[in-house]
Amino acid sequence: MDETTRTEIEAAAFRRLVEHLQERTDVQNIDLMNLAGFCRNCLSRWYLEAADERGVPLDKDEAREIVYGMPYEEWKAKYQT
Repeated sequence: MDETTRTEIEAAAFRRLVEHLQERTDVQNIDLMNLAGFCRNCLSRWYLEAADERGVPLDKDEAREIVYGMPYEEWKAKYQT
């Protein structure tokens, strides 16, 4: 598999993971941390770190909104128990 194809597949898998987490608002971050060792906040931090490594301007709130599908504070108010 060439590098471009690998990157495209990885990107598609990442987008599907984010979509899945956005749909599963019933799953709390603490549950994810306990079971999988990462949560939505971890994923948004990794996204931010990858952007920083590439010189792409992005802040913590923007990265969280990409992962949560809405502003973090809004998600917390709607779904965090």
